[in-house]
Amino acid sequence: MQIKAVISRFLEKISGLPRWVRISFRVLSGVFLLIIILYIGLAFYVNTHKEEILASINQKINENINGKFTAESMEPTFLQGFPRVSLRIKNAVLKDSLWNSHKNTLLQAEDFNVSINVLAFLRGTLEIKKIAINEAKIHLFVAENGYSNTAIFKPKQEKEASGEGSSFAEIKAFELHNVVFISENLKGKKLFKFSINDLKGRLDYNSEGWKAAVKLDASAQSLAFNTVHGSFIKDKTLNGKFDIAYNEKAETIVFDPNDLEIGSDVFNIGGKFNVGKNNSGFSLHIRADNILWKNASNLLSNNISRQLNRFDLEKPIDVNCDIIGDLNAEGDPLFLVKAVVKNNRLHIPDGIIDNCSFNGMYTNELVKGKGFNDPNSVVKLMGFKGDYKEIPFVMDSAIINDFSKPIASGVFKAKFPLEKLNNAVDRNLMVFSKGNADVEFQFKADIVDFEITKPFVSGLVAIKNGDMRYVPRNLAFKNTNVALNFTDKDLFISNIRLQSGKSIVNMEGSIQNFLNLYYTEPEKLVLNWKVTSPQLYLGEFLGFLDNRKTVKRAPVKTKKGNVNDKLDFLFEKSNVALNVQIDKFYYNKFTATNTKAAILLSDSGITIQNAVVHHAGGQVNLSGSVQQGKTKNNFSMKANVSNVAIEKFFYAFNDFDMQSLKSKNLKGYLTTSATISGTISNEGKLVPNSMNGTVGFALKNGALISFQPIKSAGKFAFPFRDLDNITFSNLKGNFDISGEKVTIHPMQINSSVLNMDIAGIYSFGKGTNIALDVPLRNPKNDKDITDKEKLEERRNRGIVLHLLASDGDDGKIKIRLVSKKKRNEEVDLGDKQ
Repeated sequence: MQIKAVISRFLEKISGLPRWVRISFRVLSGVFLLIIILYIGLAFYVNTHKEEILASINQKINENINGKFTAESMEPTFLQGFPRVSLRIKNAVLKDSLWNSHKNTLLQAEDFNVSINVLAFLRGTLEIKKIAINEAKIHLFVAENGYSNTAIFKPKQEKEASGEGSSFAEIKAFELHNVVFISENLKGKKLFKFSINDLKGRLDYNSEGWKAAVKLDASAQSLAFNTVHGSFIKDKTLNGKFDIAYNEKAETIVFDPNDLEIGSDVFNIGGKFNVGKNNSGFSLHIRADNILWKNASNLLSNNISRQLNRFDLEKPIDVNCDIIGDLNAEGDPLFLVKAVVKNNRLHIPDGIIDNCSFNGMYTNELVKGKGFNDPNSVVKLMGFKGDYKEIPFVMDSAIINDFSKPIASGVFKAKFPLEKLNNAVDRNLMVFSKGNADVEFQFKADIVDFEITKPFVSGLVAIKNGDMRYVPRNLAFKNTNVALNFTDKDLFISNIRLQSGKSIVNMEGSIQNFLNLYYTEPEKLVLNWKVTSPQLYLGEFLGFLDNRKTVKRAPVKTKKGNVNDKLDFLFEKSNVALNVQIDKFYYNKFTATNTKAAILLSDSGITIQNAVVHHAGGQVNLSGSVQQGKTKNNFSMKANVSNVAIEKFFYAFNDFDMQSLKSKNLKGYLTTSATISGTISNEGKLVPNSMNGTVGFALKNGALISFQPIKSAGKFAFPFRDLDNITFSNLKGNFDISGEKVTIHPMQINSSVLNMDIAGIYSFGKGTNIALDVPLRNPKNDKDITDKEKLEERRNRGIVLHLLASDGDDGKIKIRLVSKKKRNEEVDLGDKQ
């Protein structure tokens, strides 16, 4: 009753309308009713002729492919495609003609919905207005011989030649739900695999081809342009829209730039694909603004991201990437990546670079025509600057090329206060407190596991007014200037000024084959120095004799060690060859002028060759060596002393630790030849009883001044002779030194007070036993005799005292008068002792 009432009211309202409106409404109602009747009729026909329609669809599709299309069943869905009829095809399978050889099915869909124009179909034309594929797998396959299962679709020329024309209507819309899409190219070693959750698209056709608007929700399992190197964007979600245009004449598909979410980042992506039979080239342009380094690295293939993850930038960066290649070509496409980094913080394996900025570029085609591969790959960093451990630096350009054997090169510049090096160099090795450094050099280095190794440098390092301390040997230097000039192989060092305490040293030198040996055999390095000094105090450099303090630091994770380890090893193991010229030389009481020497410093000690020292009015020629130990240092030397003032010589060497004979007791000019070995402490002091060797000497115009043992013995025997000033015309002798004992070979002493024959042992401790034959004849009585034979004949006339100088109970030397026989027996006994 209600329906009738509604219809009655509706008819009453219509009856009041103008006549032409009522006629138009009746016509439209009739048409609509006719459509409904026809649709119901068509639906009834489709429902009652499902098998025939499915067979017809199979026939139509198979007529247009080189393969086979099958479907298990078909059901109409009337309302879903109104006013068209939608057909739901179950278990649709599309295989190319060579499927039996490669077994890769082009399409396998559990649910395949096709919306068709049934009236056109009844006329013999299959018009597909929409396709929806659900729960399916699409697999595009290219074999190693270049054959593709997409050959199932007949080319346009083939269809025209057969007179078939185009039997497929233009598809207006398509959808994919839960579809796995695979594009596998064995020839080009490429694998693209995506899980499509939802894809919707609409197509508009024009005279050139068609345009499509597509919305995508998917995830990527593989985007491998080269399966050898792995996949990009692996296991990342994809969400975004695409505007795609197909040009039939040019056979190209163009993707307009659109934003696409990959993982958690947004990329603007555009591209072009050639789909012609003889042209499968493509190009992609990708732009990402404000992307984190780690996020970008993790989108790359594993072999690249594993290495890039050794580095990190804390702030986002801007990246542009072009990928250009051929989908059918073997190997990688062309990659061209550009990045802009501004005021960032870069983490590297050896530390952190603050305030880091640069423009970076990567390509795998450095030289056109040589392929897209690792040997032809390059990274360029332009305007690279930053602060490494508070040391500011800049590199106008830095290049890493040949990724099969990576080599880094560039120009490094830095100016900074020298104290900043304390942040980079271990304080247990060196400490810097003042001065400035200016560095500019070109470098070239191998890269192993993305770590720079064995850099070869050429350029200049200048240090001015630097204060530094070498900790392992506790050596401090003030107001130091250094200029290091690196060539391809050698190192030249000039303009060096070192000041340690009161010592001032100027140096220049070179190390041949420096860089090769530094990395391979630093113990073979030889630093050739030319050293000059206006004044040098040796005591300020005794740290070289001290046992070297071990540098303790935390264990280094890298198997190659770090810069501090290498510097420490270099300082300890390298050799230094010194050509020394010193105007004034000081060591304790020893002073010398115009000193020249050739000195070799090595890991084991010090070697001195051809040293010439002017001391005490004469000259000392010296050669020898010092072998370093933990607490003591063994030395050996050969010395020739020519015409030096003996009192100054004894004074300079602390009277050679003799308790009785002092420098104040001596006058004259000494000439001696000595071969001596012994031990000195790390403080530079002679270890008691350590000396061994031989000494031969000659004393001209000598004098013995107030020598107490002689005075004690002679005040009774020679009360009227001058025992305070005993002069010698020409005194010669030979000594053997063994520990604390000195063997005095027989020698004659001819003096102004008395003549003497002496032989025996003098001991710095206990064991002195010296035989003395002393003629009582006064030498003054023979002062006018010039005949040597006559003088020798008269020398021993008269009484001759036979004396024995030996240790007393109080530790002092006592002289006794004994018989010659007994004296000789005791002296012999003393020798044996």
